[in-house]
Amino acid sequence: MIIMRSDVGIIEDSCSDECRKGQMMGNGNASTQDRSTYPSVKDLTLEEKASLTSGADAWHLQGVESKGIPGYMITDGPHGLRKARGADQEETSTGETDLGDSVPATCFPPAAGLSSSWNPDIVRRVGVAMGEECIQEKVAVILGPGVNIKRNPLGGRCFEYWSEDPYLAGHEAVGIVEGVQSRGIGTSLKHFAVNNQETDRLRISANVSQRALREIYFPAFEHIVKTAQPWTVMCSYNRINGVHSAQNQWLLTDVLRGEWGFQGIVMSDWGADHDRVASLNAGLNLEMPPSGTDDEIVYAARDGRIRPEQLDRMAQGMIDLVSKARPAMSREGYRYDVAAHHEVAREAARESIVMLKNDDGADGDAILPVKPGASIAVIGEFARTPRYQGGGSSHITPTRMTSFLDALAERGIAADFAPGFTLDLEPADPALEQQAVAAARGADVVLMFLGLPEAAESEGFDRTSLDIPAKQIELLREVAAANPNVAVVLSNGSVVSIAPWAQHAKAILESWLLGQAGGAALADVIFGDVSPSGKLAQTIPLDINDDPSMVNWPGEEGHVDYGEGVFVGYRYYDTYRKAVDYPFGFGMSYARFAISDVQVAKTGANTARVTATVRNTSGVDGAETVQVYVAPGKAAVARPAHELKGFVKVFLKAGEAAQVAIDLDERAFAYWSEKYNDWHVEAGEYGIEVGTSSRDIAATVPVNLDGDGKTLPLTEWSSFGEWEADPFGAQVVAAVERAGEEGTLPKLPDTDMMRMFLKSMPINSMPMLMAADGKQITAFMLDAYARLTQHAHPDA
Repeated sequence: MIIMRSDVGIIEDSCSDECRKGQMMGNGNASTQDRSTYPSVKDLTLEEKASLTSGADAWHLQGVESKGIPGYMITDGPHGLRKARGADQEETSTGETDLGDSVPATCFPPAAGLSSSWNPDIVRRVGVAMGEECIQEKVAVILGPGVNIKRNPLGGRCFEYWSEDPYLAGHEAVGIVEGVQSRGIGTSLKHFAVNNQETDRLRISANVSQRALREIYFPAFEHIVKTAQPWTVMCSYNRINGVHSAQNQWLLTDVLRGEWGFQGIVMSDWGADHDRVASLNAGLNLEMPPSGTDDEIVYAARDGRIRPEQLDRMAQGMIDLVSKARPAMSREGYRYDVAAHHEVAREAARESIVMLKNDDGADGDAILPVKPGASIAVIGEFARTPRYQGGGSSHITPTRMTSFLDALAERGIAADFAPGFTLDLEPADPALEQQAVAAARGADVVLMFLGLPEAAESEGFDRTSLDIPAKQIELLREVAAANPNVAVVLSNGSVVSIAPWAQHAKAILESWLLGQAGGAALADVIFGDVSPSGKLAQTIPLDINDDPSMVNWPGEEGHVDYGEGVFVGYRYYDTYRKAVDYPFGFGMSYARFAISDVQVAKTGANTARVTATVRNTSGVDGAETVQVYVAPGKAAVARPAHELKGFVKVFLKAGEAAQVAIDLDERAFAYWSEKYNDWHVEAGEYGIEVGTSSRDIAATVPVNLDGDGKTLPLTEWSSFGEWEADPFGAQVVAAVERAGEEGTLPKLPDTDMMRMFLKSMPINSMPMLMAADGKQITAFMLDAYARLTQHAHPDA
């Protein structure tokens, strides 16, 4: 995408200097290197090959030191480095996992927040920083990003995933892969695939249609694989349509490698490999952690259950992986810039904050930003003890931690603080509540920090409600009664209910989980140093039961049916015109923007370029995200009302304007056809919607596409309507009509009712409608079609 600034007349692309450095360095793909410079699988014994397909311990690859193959370390991510203390010491590498004791590393905003930045450039910069920290800590592969779809906001791991929309998830998270790998460190794209809940996650079968897989659950993985070639992909725990991901050859080999061209290795999630032989045959290179069953691979290779070339491919992949990491792992004495990385975390956190509401205060001006000299009450334990990351395997020990109270102290701003409640699920403390109300009563503005304590959401379990703990909401009511000038700051890893209490707040900031610099970033926004620019990557519903997946959530008897198909998130809400609290893509700013001059030009039979002008019409600097949605016209299948297919975030000074251009490729207009087992673009008119959320559309411009011309051979089982719609079939139907008029064939039914029945009927059922006449017409149609297609394709 291109941004053209009208004030200076220059064109910028959206790739930063760090991005270009990464492009120049490349992905370090060993397949493009001279393999004579490092060991080959041909140099190994059968036992050594087998050993490479399992880890040495919980955090190390298996090496073969005698053959020059090191056993490098891999560690958890995905929003920073979680390297267990002592994991690089032999005596502590026992395979045990201590989630609470890790070396200090920068805690960047988890995906729940970073996804709301809608800024691939800042995501890429985070990736670069993570890669640099891996070099210092001698970590060859960091496990992330996780790009599973937020199918349901109750999912316990939503904080770690990017969006309900696959386009947004893929086009943001690719920055992590590009950034990390630009530093010669590998990433692990996870969890492939359809890992959308924590309930029974180790064994549940996600039963999902091929179309939903291709349109919703695969595209983020596909885009990142094709664009950035992650060094590794991690398979998920769950089964997909009955088959464990680790043993799914269609998933790991046919699709991932065969269709998408993946060149790296596939590893299991920790404990997801239940059959070493079946998994290796399916395309799994690496079992993690080791189960001590390398002999199973050796025996299977000897008795023919594993083909020699398959074992060689899987083992060579592991050799290639360590060879790619060797330059970075050979750097001695490298130290990353801790302060600079903290600043990147702060910038990322600023852009992650979404302003949902900003009404006028007592003086008639918007309550935010807080005016200089205003007396401030800060209420809520989250302001002192921030919840800045999710719980579970991604839990990081930060290099430093800045709470909002810390940020106030650094700015020299006095405030009356009252914790108001405890960060647990225990009943309210009346003394804390009274203190909070008293603090609020005398302030010009109340900044109230609410949210979900860690006990309410974490890896390992799904939530059962969208509600914030009741004691917090009751305190909000009491505080608002004492002082109506309340701005609420939320801390949560997935959406929470807002409508039940929104009337008690004049401003609402959704800050998600902001990482270690979140307190300073919030102060930057609250005091107006920067304008909020985040946009929702998830719809906020009015009620969890409005979500279409709730009919089958979280499943039963070992399976969960994805009955909503492709209608996930806004694709459902907007198609069926369901009321929501805040729509996908929504987010307010202190600045005001206008989008104009929207134009769409065809660039090919099924491609187009969208251009528009976005102008900052206010006196405040800020950023707007221009979003492009494609709205299909009449379609042969049920399609969402519109789908996000492009976006660009534009930073504009007060009064400045810029022209943006977004290209739409053929895939932007396609749906996955189970009939063709392929992507299909229908001919016809499509609406190109340009706006600032899925429900704030500034302009819609039609474009007519030629379609891809795909057809299937017609048979006696094709309906009469399918014959009419097919280019050759239509000629045959016309011949039948003519022959009927000439009297050489019986006439087709001519009443509307009979033609309605005929249209949906396979032509071999025409005798049911027309007796012997129908049989004669069927025979004529099949014969005429055969002659027509043979003439058109004589070599077929």
